[in-house]
Amino acid sequence: MQTTSLFRTLAVSACLATLPALAPAQQAYPSRPIKIIVPAPPGGAIDLIARVVGDKLATSMGQPVVVDNRPGASNNLGTDVLAKSPADGYTIGIVGGSHNINKYLFKNLGWDPEKSFEPIVYTHVVPLVFAINPQIPAKTLPEFVGWMKANPDKAKVATSGRGSAQEMAAEMFRMASKTDMLLVPYKGSSAAHPDLLGGRTALYIDTLSAILPQVKGGNVRAVAVSTLKRSAALPDVPTADEQGLKGYDANTNGGFLAPAGTPKPIVAKLNAEINAALKLPEVRSKLEAAGIEVQGGTPQEYAALIKSDLAKWGKVVKEAGIEAE
Repeated sequence: MQTTSLFRTLAVSACLATLPALAPAQQAYPSRPIKIIVPAPPGGAIDLIARVVGDKLATSMGQPVVVDNRPGASNNLGTDVLAKSPADGYTIGIVGGSHNINKYLFKNLGWDPEKSFEPIVYTHVVPLVFAINPQIPAKTLPEFVGWMKANPDKAKVATSGRGSAQEMAAEMFRMASKTDMLLVPYKGSSAAHPDLLGGRTALYIDTLSAILPQVKGGNVRAVAVSTLKRSAALPDVPTADEQGLKGYDANTNGGFLAPAGTPKPIVAKLNAEINAALKLPEVRSKLEAAGIEVQGGTPQEYAALIKSDLAKWGKVVKEAGIEAE
């Protein structure tokens, strides 16, 4: 009996000795700071969402949330960093429209838009606006198409460079309107606006958040929005679909992702916390003031959107004859 008691005592002592080693693994998530990778420079839509939502997460989850901007290579640089980060919930990221386009434009990305990530939540849609130089005598999209066909030497359309939603929207417009046009790439909206205002380009299908101040200031004329429903920020501007380009639907959308393999309970917690933040009136008002339409939903719904967008943009790239670099 004494021998049996001794063995029991030793067994209990051995179990107790393992508790300190197991404790860190059993700590509730999150137990340390969370990093949000933004594969774009500060100041854009996804950067704003990351910062506004990140502030609320820091409060609700009780840990600091740090935004880490990793711009470059058409948003591929930061996305690559996210894909190769530890799948532990402490590094997540937010992506925009290029996430579902770059697969078709760049060879050897090193990551796959579906396989390399766990969707967390669909956060936003930013409509695009057909903004033309106000000196052009066109008040509607059909009138502008007519003007371009009558002035092929002036049919220059600004884009934000390879892989951008603006470039894809312009390619869709080219095919839908059967109009010959010259696409002129710029390094973002701030670089493209001066030539549009100066008349050196005729059209820029820009994000609502970037072009809205120019529209409100009367510096450009908005003749259409790119989504199937009108924008609350520009309710008097009809959609391209309403004006004859049936089915035309282009935007830049996105959401939060985690590296593939991130545990489902962690993804579920992040989904719940981000959805809660997106419902806060102060968050919605701040994002909507920047032309961002707030979304939300389940990881499965975001996964379905990514799949749908990949099919849509893959078709555009193929029909436009764009070759991957």
